Amino acid sequence: MSALGADVKRLFTAIRRRVRWYRGRLNWTIQVSAPNDETAKRWGDTAFADDLSHALEAQGQVARVQFWDAPSPYPLGDEDVVISLLGLHRWSPGAGVVNYLWIISHPDEVSGAEADAGWTRIFAASSSWARLDELGAEPLLQAASASRFDPSTVTPRDGADIVFVGTSRGVRRPVISDAIRVGAEVAIYGHDWGRFVPPEMIRAEHLPFAEVPSVYAGALVVLNDHWDDMRRAGFLSNRLFDAAFVGSRVISDDVPGIREVFGGLVRTYSSDEELVMALAPDDGWPDSDERDRIVMLIRREHSFDARARQLIAYAREDGRHAFRSAARRRWRGLTHQAQERH
Repeated sequence: MSALGADVKRLFTAIRRRVRWYRGRLNWTIQVSAPNDETAKRWGDTAFADDLSHALEAQGQVARVQFWDAPSPYPLGDEDVVISLLGLHRWSPGAGVVNYLWIISHPDEVSGAEADAGWTRIFAASSSWARLDELGAEPLLQAASASRFDPSTVTPRDGADIVFVGTSRGVRRPVISDAIRVGAEVAIYGHDWGRFVPPEMIRAEHLPFAEVPSVYAGALVVLNDHWDDMRRAGFLSNRLFDAAFVGSRVISDDVPGIREVFGGLVRTYSSDEELVMALAPDDGWPDSDERDRIVMLIRREHSFDARARQLIAYAREDGRHAFRSAARRRWRGLTHQAQERH
């Protein structure tokens, strides 16, 4: 391509971008660490990114998910906003776009150099993390899909009272070990559990994301726990939001902020006695009216639709700032050239 042709292409790319910003219909990329193959379907970040992209599109945006080592889903120059979900792999902020880093896990692995890489904003899925100010991060909690986890449309699956959905992570997960120790019969959906639990407790090696709402809605209790660094830093698990959206009772390890967000719908324990009490179906749990009130509040404040609205507002603000900064740079350049000619 000739230099003139390249200049014309850049001009039309810039014009298209300005039109998108003027109309408020932006091109979003959500970057995840999941591999660009069939196994991506098993990654929690994939479900998170899919739900967020659907919420953005429901509000008039264009949103695509980019897997690790995959090319950008847009032609060069046609991206407007990129959200990088912190995971096993690390993304770098791109040039000429609004760049957001969203730390939803692995908080202990975030370095100061990574935070200083040039992100437009950094979000963290915690309101109490001690490093928020250090990294210049803003709280933005995880969320759930209001359409996928809709108690009015989900058909509860029968056959399991105490449920856990997730991988073993190759270790004895405390909430499972504790529940078994006090005599609970846990129905587990996930892989790599054969070394840690009786085989009859493993209901399936994999539970498709589409079936998770029915399993949660049919459970008497859903079990949850956190990585140690997430628990210490107040990073609330996405499982808490998913289960709460269909009104499930949840038993979890204690995390800063968990009561403020989920009220009595999530109970924590620090002893076997407290765990046994929480596992009792009618001991200390909210009645149906109170549960409905809590669920309605959680669904209103912590849906991906609410997160998408917030992200769109941030992007519009940050985009205006970027355009003003670019205009000032161009004006300074023109002024400098005029002074040199004189």
